[in-house]
Amino acid sequence: MTTPPDDRSFRREMATAYRSGWHFIDLVTAIPHSGDSLMVTVFGEPVVVTRDEDDDVRAYRCLRKPRGAPKPVRCAIRYGMIFVNLDQRDHLLTGAKVSDLRTISATPRSA
Repeated sequence: MTTPPDDRSFRREMATAYRSGWHFIDLVTAIPHSGDSLMVTVFGEPVVVTRDEDDDVRAYRCLRKPRGAPKPVRCAIRYGMIFVNLDQRDHLLTGAKVSDLRTISATPRSA
């Protein structure tokens, strides 16, 4: 008989095994007009997915404490579905500015 994992090991496993991949959020039709937004929780973190004035879909990690601007999250649109990736290691490009992070149309690894 095995013992259930404690909370700390469960959180560590979730962070390493699942957090680094692409995760389905909703269909693009959920935010059809510019200015529309969608609030979701991905692995315990609140994420806001919005459609901006240029009709680009962007995702931002909501901070629980006011520490400035929300952090952008990698967002991809594929076959009319919205995917996000919370992993910061392959999210940030070297020398990339916040304005350089755009919605990409690539195939997510888990799709």
